[in-house]
Amino acid sequence: LGPEARYRKQTRIYYYRRLDFEHPIPFEEAVLFQDDYLVVADKPHFLPVTPSGRYVQETLLVRLKRKLGIDTLTPMHRIDRDTAGLVLFSIQPATRAAYQHLFRDKTITKHYEAIAARRDDLNWPVTHRSRLQESAQFMAMEEVPGPVNAETVIDVLEHQGDWTRYSLQPITGQKHQLRAHMAALGLPIANDLFYPVLQPDGIPDYGKPLKLLAKSIAFTDPITGQTRQFHTQRMLDWPSPPQA
Repeated sequence: LGPEARYRKQTRIYYYRRLDFEHPIPFEEAVLFQDDYLVVADKPHFLPVTPSGRYVQETLLVRLKRKLGIDTLTPMHRIDRDTAGLVLFSIQPATRAAYQHLFRDKTITKHYEAIAARRDDLNWPVTHRSRLQESAQFMAMEEVPGPVNAETVIDVLEHQGDWTRYSLQPITGQKHQLRAHMAALGLPIANDLFYPVLQPDGIPDYGKPLKLLAKSIAFTDPITGQTRQFHTQRMLDWPSPPQA
């Protein structure tokens, strides 16, 4: 918007602060689906969903707005910057609430995959329930006594040596829920920089992505009535064995 632009009623202006420098994220997102109401994106590891902190232009939302030319694009949910996989975006403000109700009413099914240490002493699948709240550690969550507000169903998919690929189905949507629940079971997700111990912040090590993937999402479209099911095109590679 230039300084000589005339006032127009009902105009919405988006302002993104300028950063002196942004580390470029050397991975590309993909658009898996687009109609008049929805965009389904496949996010790479390390790319934030929305502008925050030291990332503005290098975010999924800003990239998609530029790529698709849709200024009204709004994420319906978020996944962590370190997590890869599916993110839903609403296009039309008039229909946005209908899609938000899918998450509020828990009528949307999400499945994730994670790689963590192998544990054979539990009777899988496990339904882990707890109360999560923000901890004293920056951005991290912790389990505390009190009414349950977080629930995750966890199962084993396959083993490779000391590693296991797990299926995770979040019933609720608390911040860092999957990462915190896996750590609470003594199974922190491979390459997690928050759990069980917060690691110093710095330039990301692109060779060690968090082994967590938003694998699939399914729901009945509240506008069209169609059954929707989407799957990421990404896969989690097994962690490299430790060097001797």
